[in-house]
Amino acid sequence: MTSSETTPGRGTAVVIGGGLAGVVAAWALRGCAERIVVVERDRYPDEPTFRAGVPQGRHAHLVLEAGHRALEEMMPGIKQELTDAGALRVATSGDLKWLSSAGWIADYPARMAFLSCTRPVLDKVVLDRVRTEPSIEFLEGTDVVGLLGSARAVTGVKVRERDSGRDSGRSSARGEVRDISAELVVDASGRSTSVPKWLAELGCRPVPEERVDAGVAYSSRLFHRPPGADLGYQAIYLQTKAPDKPRMGVLLPVEGDRWIVSLAGMRGAEPEPGEEGFTKHLAQLRDPGLREALRDAEPAGEVRGFLPGPGVRRHYERSSPDGLVAVGDAASTFNPVYGQGVTVSLFCAQALRRIALRQGGVGHATARAARREIAAVSKNPWVMSCAEDVRFTATTGGPSGALIKVQHRFLDKVMAGATRDPLVTAAFHEVMSLVSPPTILFRPSVLASILRG
Repeated sequence: MTSSETTPGRGTAVVIGGGLAGVVAAWALRGCAERIVVVERDRYPDEPTFRAGVPQGRHAHLVLEAGHRALEEMMPGIKQELTDAGALRVATSGDLKWLSSAGWIADYPARMAFLSCTRPVLDKVVLDRVRTEPSIEFLEGTDVVGLLGSARAVTGVKVRERDSGRDSGRSSARGEVRDISAELVVDASGRSTSVPKWLAELGCRPVPEERVDAGVAYSSRLFHRPPGADLGYQAIYLQTKAPDKPRMGVLLPVEGDRWIVSLAGMRGAEPEPGEEGFTKHLAQLRDPGLREALRDAEPAGEVRGFLPGPGVRRHYERSSPDGLVAVGDAASTFNPVYGQGVTVSLFCAQALRRIALRQGGVGHATARAARREIAAVSKNPWVMSCAEDVRFTATTGGPSGALIKVQHRFLDKVMAGATRDPLVTAAFHEVMSLVSPPTILFRPSVLASILRG
């Protein structure tokens, strides 16, 4: 069926990128488009394994409480499927030992938790669910090499197969560029998106951007959990403390009775490469707890580095041709140390589905409304991460001035309150888990406790 034969507004949607953001966006459009095509440059492995197209995949990942709620809403039963695949539940109090900038976070009756696993397990469980939808098709081993359309409207994509790989059943010759027409194009190609460049080729004005760059760098490694090891907690997070302690470390339990340990440092305090650099960075953390936890742990893999690049928020809601929506890191890229990226990608998918259902399809009105909604759901996470990034003197970009200084002073009081008062701790965790907006910190009972401190 060609797009001209479909019901108006319910034709073809093309998703650029088959990572987590892309597959949940495709799932969000089911029933709203006749045909949904996910174009993925890699070929998916049969088993959960790290792949080159997800360079951040070898590092610790969090789906925050709000993300789990969003995922379960979109895919009922998915939390149980993740658990069956080996994901482990970690409560935000009791199971997680968190050294904040103000000290150790106080325990409280935890209402929230997250499931901890490696990124390949998360991706595979979600992908398997998405593959059950007959209206979604995957073009694996295929690059998007450009956009169709004009400065007024994007009308599809240009694609080219990367390699022959497994038999794809397609007749196009290797390397041949072909067109896929679409009523909606969703950019889910991540941090390295080429869509802004392709829009310029169509004669579009540059998409307005905000940028902030703390110069963060990562170093991660998997470890076998020592037999009988009992740390008294399941996970540990040693946070940075601006401006003079720019190093952090996290240990999370993952499937296979292993731990994943990720270390990071802001600009000027980046982990040095290799095993020697990893060990050195461990010794430079604010607390020896993480180093001591690994004393008897055997490595289960090599040390892997990662340079995420700057945080970027692209304001497609302000300037964009019709027919285009960006989701996930292609829309807003965050400093990974705050663990917001996956959850915001899920927010984007929820927003896309809400709008597509409301509009009754994937036409231009859907794209315009979805861009506004996606900007709205990503605003608070962006403001929160930028506000913390600019505390470090080597950060470039981001907010400045008297208002941000007032905000920092208030947040310092919040952090101090979270080390001693369970009421403040619970509210703080709701904000950091993206369950509630920062305004809950101004509830009279919470605010009174914060100010008393």
